[in-house]
Amino acid sequence: MQTVHTIAELRAQVIAWKRAGERVALVPTMGNLHPGHIRLAERAREWASRVVASIFVNPMQFGPNEDFAAYPRTLPEDSRQLAAAGLDLLFAPGVAEVYPRPLEAMTQVIVPTLPAVLCGASRPTHFLGVTTVVTKLFNMVQPDVALFGEKDWQQLVIIRRMATDLDMPIEIVGIPTVREADGLAMSSRNGYLTAEQRAIAPTLYAVLQATAERWRAGECDYAVLEEQAKTRLAAAGFHPDYLEIRRADDLQRPLLEDIASPLRIFAAAWLGRARLIDNLAIGI
Repeated sequence: MQTVHTIAELRAQVIAWKRAGERVALVPTMGNLHPGHIRLAERAREWASRVVASIFVNPMQFGPNEDFAAYPRTLPEDSRQLAAAGLDLLFAPGVAEVYPRPLEAMTQVIVPTLPAVLCGASRPTHFLGVTTVVTKLFNMVQPDVALFGEKDWQQLVIIRRMATDLDMPIEIVGIPTVREADGLAMSSRNGYLTAEQRAIAPTLYAVLQATAERWRAGECDYAVLEEQAKTRLAAAGFHPDYLEIRRADDLQRPLLEDIASPLRIFAAAWLGRARLIDNLAIGI
């Protein structure tokens, strides 16, 4: 596996692959990798002959009181895992390489409407940072396909909208959430959980499953289902941020006539230092 830290090195290698007629896949990450990230890198081989992963802890997507400074930087171990997975190239730029000017002086990429709900309601600048850095990575790598985990479904929907609206010739692929044996969605922030909190954490997925089953059984009062699910999370020790049923494609509140449309339950809840997110498709 080749590791590069500059855009010039990255582009030189990608150009050589493209001239040889090879397809290139990109797996963007912030590092501190877990098996879910590795699954993305492995699945990328299904879409391209060359796979690039990026590791960049993006300051633009962290709010003023969030964990940018504390976010784990584990590049040596991340590199080992990606090499073992057969990655072709790791792009690990520094902040100055991605943002050569202060963040407030950099061009930003705004997707309207979609970022205003769910995670965006409590993290109002988060998705602005995501769309800006992903656009920059797309321009740097020029991939044919990019893979993202479905655990961050809102992010996936926003990036798909951005790629469509900006006519980016990139296929955006979502990969199903990778879970621990007890159902907890794998996340880099799971490491913030204490042993006691880790035992509680799978309740988040269990509540989503139970809510989905009730909906499939004919309980279609969304507000009641949401409030009862949040009550159960609070009783287990969580501090719920949101738990909402929304349309899968545009994240809007479902109407009665949307009962046959693809819907998902979205949740975010604090458990100690960790803000856990998850979502689950529901349908008849």
